[in-house]
Amino acid sequence: MTAGRPVTAGLPAPAPYSLLCVDSTSEPRPARRGGLSAGGAYAALFVLGVMQALIGCFQFSHVIGRVPVAALAFAVLIFLTCLLGGLGMGSALGALAPALGWFLASLVLTLPTPAGSVIVTDTTAGKWYLYGGAVGAGLGVVLTFTRPRRAGRSPRRTDT
Repeated sequence: MTAGRPVTAGLPAPAPYSLLCVDSTSEPRPARRGGLSAGGAYAALFVLGVMQALIGCFQFSHVIGRVPVAALAFAVLIFLTCLLGGLGMGSALGALAPALGWFLASLVLTLPTPAGSVIVTDTTAGKWYLYGGAVGAGLGVVLTFTRPRRAGRSPRRTDT
């Protein structure tokens, strides 16, 4: 025995062992989203909904013949924004953020001024913009709530 190690015939001495090389976890942990970056993404989706309402309230009245194409296009746009926001963020809050932004901004912009004028008028295009946009936003949120969850996204339960 030399310096606490047994002498073996013809074999090199074992290398020193370090616990820094040992993985003590049984399985790798999934990467977590940063709280600040996810919050910023939700805020950006809310602002996107507000901007769509701001532009839509002033541009909804463009028609081709008697068809309110701009109002219908804005309704489809808020639907897609809500649906893709929810799917992209992986949660229903991703769909709810632009819907809330759109609803709040549209509500404020449809209120009459003290002088009595309104931005969204009581026309066919105005009705299609408000009702179609509300249905589109609501449908985008509902479809995000009811979509099947992927197996990799749900937290694991371990019964020990």
